[in-house]
Amino acid sequence: MSDRLRCQQDGDPGKEYDVIIIGAGVAGMYGLYHLRKMGLSVKVYDGSPEVGGTWYHNGYPGARIDGPNSPYYCYTFSDELMQEWEWKETHSDQPMILAYLKRFADKYDLRKDIQLDTRVDEACYDEGAQRWTVNTSTGESASAQFLICALGVLSAVHKPDIPGFEDYTGECYHSGNWPQEAVSFEGRRVGIIGTGSTGTQLVTEIAKTAGRLTVFQRTPQYTVPARMRPLDPKKLEEVRANWPEMREQLKAMPTGMPMELSARSALEDTPEERQKRYEEMWQKGDIDFYSGCYSDVLTNEEANFTMAEFVRGKIAETVKDPETARKLMPDHFICTKRPILDHGYYETYNRDNVTLVDLREDPIEKITATGICTEKGEHELDMIVLATGYDSLTGSILRLNPKGRGGTELKDKWRDSFDSYLGLGMSGFPNLFQTLGAGSPGILYNQPLGAEQQIDWIGKCIEFMREKGLGTIEASPEAEKAWVEEITAIGNQTLFPKTDSWFVGANIPGKPRQFAMHAAGYLYFPRILDVAENGYEGFVFEEEDDTVIGDAS
Repeated sequence: MSDRLRCQQDGDPGKEYDVIIIGAGVAGMYGLYHLRKMGLSVKVYDGSPEVGGTWYHNGYPGARIDGPNSPYYCYTFSDELMQEWEWKETHSDQPMILAYLKRFADKYDLRKDIQLDTRVDEACYDEGAQRWTVNTSTGESASAQFLICALGVLSAVHKPDIPGFEDYTGECYHSGNWPQEAVSFEGRRVGIIGTGSTGTQLVTEIAKTAGRLTVFQRTPQYTVPARMRPLDPKKLEEVRANWPEMREQLKAMPTGMPMELSARSALEDTPEERQKRYEEMWQKGDIDFYSGCYSDVLTNEEANFTMAEFVRGKIAETVKDPETARKLMPDHFICTKRPILDHGYYETYNRDNVTLVDLREDPIEKITATGICTEKGEHELDMIVLATGYDSLTGSILRLNPKGRGGTELKDKWRDSFDSYLGLGMSGFPNLFQTLGAGSPGILYNQPLGAEQQIDWIGKCIEFMREKGLGTIEASPEAEKAWVEEITAIGNQTLFPKTDSWFVGANIPGKPRQFAMHAAGYLYFPRILDVAENGYEGFVFEEEDDTVIGDAS
């Protein structure tokens, strides 16, 4: 039985499209817009009841964008959309971003080609037909020449393996799958596990109304004041008036976002000069503190130490209880986990209703019917909130586990290493593209702008294939290996690989340790364009009769 038949429901040949996209988030919706505009027939499937992807599911209190992203966290291709959308704050909250994504879907009539409440359970490649077939949770099958996995960098929710969850009788929520109805913390005993980017946002908000908040901290974090404020209308008008030029400027920035960049080493200044610089940038806050103080914080351990020491000093200065301040002190390299911007996180620990439990000193043993039991005792709770993150970058596509040539499963291919070529294609999986996944800049780059550039590349690739009469495109094993070595070498020039973080998969038991992101996004996108301009070197093509006609590896 062929892979295609094995993937279909009995007797159902399935609908046929040029492209199937899995995911109706930032990347998936732009993919639908762009490829449909090219004249291709496109179908999008998403298991959620609404568009928005991660921004739909992460509706927890305090959810906001990282960095000075308004009005830059947006689809950049449309001057019209930029002119009409009214961004309100420098750091837009989740309702604003979700409303923007809904508006995008409605403005361009995308919903007619998006099937919601429909999860893709299986995807198989048929070598004879040179097509992908998918089976869905609604019992349908469909096929397409091309499959695009736009599943999101942070979408595969990770729930820690703590015994006793099934015994707990109170309310329990995960930040990555927050209920759409309002959750009240008023006067309640709440416990939260996790203090990453999401956890710090939740802690700050929950503490405002909870009767008692117990924070179970797995790893102390460095955070910097966001200095969130209403967006200056004059600033918005200035951006609108020069949007095409601004778009090009964003593409040239290291993260695809405007930020202050320093060309000076931290080791060039005296301790007094460094302290003054750090204090100035701390007061300014925002992502500029991380990027604008000194140029070598992410590449030089000694320079990194100076910034880390400054932030640890701010923790000691802010948190009144010395013991709590001690527990909040991070000891890893600053900036090597996801940089966090806060809205009063450290100050929250000065509240009488907030207690910090350091799990390095008092680990969780189990969940009971009434709360969380640590080594030193039980904490009775009315509600448990899990801010325990995701199986990031690779988890969502591995849960789909597409089957390529000969029925090869992605789980087997990626058992020891997350190999891809350009972060776009994979050897053994013809005509399958991924967006913002392993091998690309991922979360280190402005997501909408990054998705646009990757989808544009995919569109030009499909156009190239149609012009040449080609049936398949597939990364060569040699090009794939060389790409992994290339991005690993770039990553090793930084301190990222030296810290246990979800950047290297350290939050998931048994996951291969690998820094699988391109650490210099502004270099990544010209690089993939060069590959295209050189005839898609590193890819193998087949005509419709399965004759190999190109191998530029």
